[in-house]
Amino acid sequence: MAASPRLPDTFETGNLIARKPRLTDAAAVFKAYATDPEVTRFLVWKPYTELLPLERYFHHCIGEWESGRSFACMLCLPGNAEPIGSIHLRIEGFTARFGYVLARAHWGRGHMTEALGFLTRWTLEQPGIFRSTAICDVENKASARVMEKAGMQFEGVMKRGHIAPTVGPEPRDCLVYAKVR
Repeated sequence: MAASPRLPDTFETGNLIARKPRLTDAAAVFKAYATDPEVTRFLVWKPYTELLPLERYFHHCIGEWESGRSFACMLCLPGNAEPIGSIHLRIEGFTARFGYVLARAHWGRGHMTEALGFLTRWTLEQPGIFRSTAICDVENKASARVMEKAGMQFEGVMKRGHIAPTVGPEPRDCLVYAKVR
């Protein structure tokens, strides 16, 4: 089996610059979107109320990147090092899995569609990767539209596939999207 591909530390998608996370990003992310209950509504984590746990998370993400296990990419606008969102890539065997979040001030501008589309194409060009996939809560129509516009196809509903703690403690249904080669 081929070795997992390694994402470059920095890459451009056209209107975005994506880069490896830095510990100093935690404060900017805390301010931009990590505390926003509307942004985090359907995510697997609740809004942060303190900076220290977010700093710990960034430390973990940097370690994961260094190990090549997963890549949390900070999304920035050209000319501005402050993250407006992030997209997370985890490679599991022949599958690339994605998760993403974007500050509310940047919703509706195509940024996440651009990032997800770029990384979906990139992963499927890598030897040994045959599937790029992502899920979203059944109520998260905007996220489903991002996946469709990024070239993924709807595959079905995963019953009780994730927990969105901001919504409640029970597992919720997810929409599954993928692009394959």
